[in-house]
Amino acid sequence: MEASFWHAKWEKSEIAFHQDDFNPLLLEHFGALSLPTGSSVFVPLCGKTRDILWLLKSGYRVVGAELSRVAVEQLFAEMDLQPSISQVGPLTRFATEDIDIYSGDIFELTGSELGQVDAVYDRAALVALPAAMRQRYAEHLVAITGRARQLLIAYEYDQSLQNGPPFSVCGDEVRRLYGQHYELALLASVEVAGGLRGKCPATEHVWLLRPA
Repeated sequence: MEASFWHAKWEKSEIAFHQDDFNPLLLEHFGALSLPTGSSVFVPLCGKTRDILWLLKSGYRVVGAELSRVAVEQLFAEMDLQPSISQVGPLTRFATEDIDIYSGDIFELTGSELGQVDAVYDRAALVALPAAMRQRYAEHLVAITGRARQLLIAYEYDQSLQNGPPFSVCGDEVRRLYGQHYELALLASVEVAGGLRGKCPATEHVWLLRPA
């Protein structure tokens, strides 16, 4: 998936993938991570998700990575926050109290820049990437977060019926990508109401990944 694809989506406001409300699966299952208040949660490929606001209001520190600067600027504007902006190597860092978002290529983000990560919340990152990129992403995520525990939400559907993103990521692939580093537990499987984009049946799977 070329970076230009996502830049164009945000610049044209073609963001049907953005949810205006907090993700109900986050609200229902985040407690499975057993994080104390004040813990740092990394949200990869975060867009301008309102889930960040929920995490902040719940007492967590948030670090995010997002390719589109447009998305990051909208995120802070919609939360009515004025971030300080600085350059960190090839990335641009937007920061306020308890939130740091790095704008740019996530593969340019290092563990030292990311800092302490107590957990990862991946709702829209793994499924945003085509199959050829997912192995690299998973390995990079494990490396820069120090194998932090994860709450992962993935879609599963008949990929032949429509193109991603979001792409279909089945349980076998989640195990292949992360099984070497984590104990995996499937917390829930929920049918997508009306199907994915109203085109085909789909299921959302909620995974808990704990360091093995």
